[in-house]
Amino acid sequence: MPESEVLALCLTAATLGLVHTLLGPDHYVPFVAMAKVGRWSMRKTMIVTALCGVGHVAGSIMIGALGIAIGWGLGGLEAFEAGRGSLAGWLLLGFGMAYAAWGLHRAVRKRTGGHLHVQTNGATTYHHHDHDGEHRHETGHDREDRYAARGTMTPWVLFTIFVFGPCEPLIPVLMYPAAKQSAWSIALVSLVFAIFTIGTMLTVVTLGVTGLAHVQIRGLARYGHVVAGMTIAACGAAVTLGL
Repeated sequence: MPESEVLALCLTAATLGLVHTLLGPDHYVPFVAMAKVGRWSMRKTMIVTALCGVGHVAGSIMIGALGIAIGWGLGGLEAFEAGRGSLAGWLLLGFGMAYAAWGLHRAVRKRTGGHLHVQTNGATTYHHHDHDGEHRHETGHDREDRYAARGTMTPWVLFTIFVFGPCEPLIPVLMYPAAKQSAWSIALVSLVFAIFTIGTMLTVVTLGVTGLAHVQIRGLARYGHVVAGMTIAACGAAVTLGL
């Protein structure tokens, strides 16, 4: 392929990577929300965002390459990507609703109150009173382990959802160099698209997390997970509806 055509394709891929990420809040809102309520460090937030971005782009690149190899037309690839997009939207919606339900359950449990006992061996035991009068003990380590397990699972759930999430704008751009039988052009266009997509995700998430770092929202300590879950669910609904 002539260098001018390759340059034009790369500029197109860069523009699409930037614009489609900015116009899709599902590319960054879930990470900002989870970082805020989960008190993720900036390092963890960037790693999770980058991994999800890589999975997001790599899935479409692999499917695009496979489609090109077996001779799928543009219409077939776009239809397949649209189906993946619908699935990703439903997964994001389901995850958000489930996370909100867990957050509400946790908030209600917090309202029941409780206090800590210090045992003779130095260990702490959480003395929990439910509204129905139930009395139980739970060590501080037990509670930390339960919440840590959920915190570890959440990034992997997001990663799985983003692998299913398609990058529809990439497919038409890949088809042109494919028609020219230029494998290196396909690889270069894919790389440029990936860099701008993931780079935009990281930039917007960084700005969002930094902007919310000093924002104190009343009730967030108790209902923050509910708010985060509903926000993620809203993003999933928007994807499902094609907004």
